[in-house]
Amino acid sequence: MKNETFEKLKNSIARKSVLTIVLYSLGTILLLFVLVDGIYNDDLANSLSRNHAKFYYWCVRNKTLLVGTSCFGIFVMMTFLVIRNSSNHMVKIIEAMDLILKEPEKEVKLSNDLLILESRLNNIRVDLVANQNKAQEATQKKNDLIMYMAHDLKTPLTSVIGYLSLLAEEKQISRQLQEKYTKIALDKAIRVEELTNQFFDITRYNLQDISITKQKLDLTFLLEQLVEESYPMLQERNLKCHFKKTKAIEFMGDGDKLARAFGNLLKNAIHYSYENTEIVIQATQENDEIEICFKNEGDKIPEYKLEKLFDKFYRLDESRTSSTGGAGLGLAITKQIVELHGGKIEAKNEGEWIEFKVNLRT
Repeated sequence: MKNETFEKLKNSIARKSVLTIVLYSLGTILLLFVLVDGIYNDDLANSLSRNHAKFYYWCVRNKTLLVGTSCFGIFVMMTFLVIRNSSNHMVKIIEAMDLILKEPEKEVKLSNDLLILESRLNNIRVDLVANQNKAQEATQKKNDLIMYMAHDLKTPLTSVIGYLSLLAEEKQISRQLQEKYTKIALDKAIRVEELTNQFFDITRYNLQDISITKQKLDLTFLLEQLVEESYPMLQERNLKCHFKKTKAIEFMGDGDKLARAFGNLLKNAIHYSYENTEIVIQATQENDEIEICFKNEGDKIPEYKLEKLFDKFYRLDESRTSSTGGAGLGLAITKQIVELHGGKIEAKNEGEWIEFKVNLRT
């Protein structure tokens, strides 16, 4: 559609240029003939014959050559002027592009001949401003997250050092207190590891694209493993995870990356579930369509937040009151992995049930 529009614009400019050259040349030639061979003919002839007799008779003998040369000269001059005018259009377009780069907030204005290009350049300008705003917002979010996470790292690290110092300095400490302090130090150390991994996620997400290596795998077995591995996290929040088992679902994909994507969805469900509730995972296949659903009971997510869930660095708990919150990359990475496998992912509310649905094709 765009090619057709530009083709029409190009043909229109070409037709207008040719028509302008022809009409201006004919008009100038006719005007010249009227003046030279009509109104001022006798005066010019008498003046030349008296003052330059030889030149006058040479002009009379070579009248056809003079007329042809004059017409050709007029045509060349008009062609030059029209091409120069077209070049001015190019200069205006280049100036407009420079304006878009330097001051994208200013609207582009071109001549009536270039209204289509004016509209297109303004669309590009609007897209550029939107992309710049998104990039600035993402950078700001990333910087804020790094600042927050650096602060978050300090808190558990201080606890680890404090409790290990107590264990090292207190010689007569009871075994019960030893176990208690060791458990607290271990929990805080695990939290430090989680936050460190999130730092690596932020760096990797911005420095390189995720690549996949496909091989034949069983999605049912993959999901069963994830449920088993999540048992400690489920126990911590008194949750149950019910995986509605089905027959083996074979799929050509990257097992490590899909495990990460589904693991992110399960961790998200655990994090945002009410305590003492159940998480339901269901995988079904119909012909070449595979559907995997993660459902949990939790606070309803507003529609405007549902649309942002897969944006990088977006956190649902924006206040950061949770001590277990992530960097806001999990769902963004999950979406990227799913799309690299030719699939799609969506989130929706059904009452107090929150559902993430992944669709893949075999």
